[in-house]
Amino acid sequence: MTARLFTGTVEPAAEPAADRTVVGENLSLPLFRTLSGVLAGHPYLKVVVDRAENTWHLLDTAAHPFHVNYIATRVLGMELTALDADLDGFNASVYMDPGRRFLLGVLSLHTEQEADGRERTFLVLETTEADTMHGELLDFFYEFVRARVDGRLPLLLKPANHGQEEALAAISELRVPRILSHELFGSRTRTPLNPGEATGRLRLFRTHEEYAAAESGLGWADIVAMPCLPDDVPRVAGFLNTAPITPLSHTNVLASGWGIPNAIVRDLEQLVEKDALDGAWVSYRVREDEISLERLDHEPALQAPAWHQQRIRLEPPLLEDAPVLALHRLRSADRDRYGTKAANLGELHHVLDSRTADLTAFYGRPRPPREDLYGHLATRLGLSAPSSGELRAKAAEFVAGAVGAPEGVALPFALQQRFLASSPALQQGIGKLKMALELDATDVLDALCLQLQHLIRNTPVPDAVTRQIDQAFPAAADARGRLVVRSSSNAEDLPGFSAAGVYDSVTTVHGSGQLLDAVRQVWASLVSPRSVRLRHQVGISLDDTYMGVIIQEYVPASLGGVLVTCNPTRREDFRNVYLNCSPGSPEQVVDGSVLPQQYLYNTVEGGGRTVALGSWSDGLPAATRARLADLSLTGRLLQSHFSGSGVGESDVDRPLDIEWLMTERGDFRLVQIRPYAL
Repeated sequence: MTARLFTGTVEPAAEPAADRTVVGENLSLPLFRTLSGVLAGHPYLKVVVDRAENTWHLLDTAAHPFHVNYIATRVLGMELTALDADLDGFNASVYMDPGRRFLLGVLSLHTEQEADGRERTFLVLETTEADTMHGELLDFFYEFVRARVDGRLPLLLKPANHGQEEALAAISELRVPRILSHELFGSRTRTPLNPGEATGRLRLFRTHEEYAAAESGLGWADIVAMPCLPDDVPRVAGFLNTAPITPLSHTNVLASGWGIPNAIVRDLEQLVEKDALDGAWVSYRVREDEISLERLDHEPALQAPAWHQQRIRLEPPLLEDAPVLALHRLRSADRDRYGTKAANLGELHHVLDSRTADLTAFYGRPRPPREDLYGHLATRLGLSAPSSGELRAKAAEFVAGAVGAPEGVALPFALQQRFLASSPALQQGIGKLKMALELDATDVLDALCLQLQHLIRNTPVPDAVTRQIDQAFPAAADARGRLVVRSSSNAEDLPGFSAAGVYDSVTTVHGSGQLLDAVRQVWASLVSPRSVRLRHQVGISLDDTYMGVIIQEYVPASLGGVLVTCNPTRREDFRNVYLNCSPGSPEQVVDGSVLPQQYLYNTVEGGGRTVALGSWSDGLPAATRARLADLSLTGRLLQSHFSGSGVGESDVDRPLDIEWLMTERGDFRLVQIRPYAL
């Protein structure tokens, strides 16, 4: 027997005896419930307003999942084959034509608790995110629906994108009451972050101190719940957050890479206390529209997870002498000498400088019933019926004009090898660690790693290695200003092993002494207890693992963040790019010190929308949001090269994870580019 504790599942509608769609009737709450489906826990109903006939259609959700199919077949008498043959043209006529006949929307039913404890029920009217309704149409749409809905139900209009928000700004809220997406969903009690299923033992920690006291006893069958999980959480069966985080936080990137469920459940503590769940065996499932947790009445017979058998093989690192090179001189093939991160940045320099890469391949994939999305890309780039060569050239020109690659130098694996070989104590420490890994002596592993890290940080760097590092920049040490030192291992940014947040970066480096200390800290992070355990779990040998180092001049940023070229919470969505940002450095986003602003940008039809404002009370200015739309399209175009035939394995649908910043001059710089694990 199991008891479901909570769920936000989509309930399947009963098989209708007949299509219950109604035309021209006023909408009461009973009629709404008769016709509606449920999405993300909220009843919803599709509506079509026919301006030519001055009427509206209330669609039976079970019978009509798509507005356009209903309009084409039931109103205009078209065949579905004819609709599919010109689907994009038909969509443009109902979503983008300023003089359109049909207005398409969704009514959803919501409740909120008022100050006196009573629940208030209200309706929200919205369009699809690709809809370009201008202010006059939005006003008409709201008034038309308002006049036909039970007057006892408050009705709010939710703009579906930034363009609609700006159009509504000129209309009084008294005339068109509204609610923004982040206001409606920003404080949701339960939010899916990473889909997946797990059976395990629930472990709830209310404070970091509670977690630290129990951390050593956590195992692969545990489901860890706490307000905000630490970035160094071990590999377990699932995550639950009782406080808000974002889909691009380090821990959710880990959840995605590990293929484990992750969600925000803000009332979990009450549920755990009510049913004594801490330490209980549970079945936990996260989907786009469902978060469920079921208590099991016995300890299940669990098999070791698949990742216990997962084995990732690295190409042998190339350790012969190699020079310190400027990033723009590297290509993707240099990952075996300088590490994946440095090689990817070198490849980015090549793409921007040469403008020869095909950045359109993602749009060439069939998206049934569409043969491709080239026409949409041409529209985004301001072209009309271009040839394939013209489209490729314009895409390359657009990307080169939108972003820059960071300047800096890369230290090869050979320098780390020469440093390690210079000290018998280091060699002895490495030998002990290898022996412990071979014997699977996990009880002494952490102590050996910490001892070795201490040795690396405190062992003098050979003079020859010091000279190569010190000569990396032509300016004298005192004139260099602030430097940033980043990891670039061959065991990170890999398909199947991202290592997000596992290795160190040092962002406040001044002078030669601090530079050497920072380089040794990055080298030492290769043998941290956590990094050694994570690599050992997937079969990456310590013998094959080396650390390159990237050294860059610090660039002050006015805005920074992370984008992934997918919708992390809706994997089948090929349109949207998800972007997080905060004033200042991208590190604030990835380390969880602030809750960033969150945006979705449609890279097919265009447009964007605000998902959450995070730690800020106001969104970004319209001009900045428009710049972020260009950045998002740039990320999508780069996906064609970095995930397609340009680099490594060919799969243009494989998304990228990109860290970026906007300089104080307003230029975009991409500071890291890597696969995003799905």
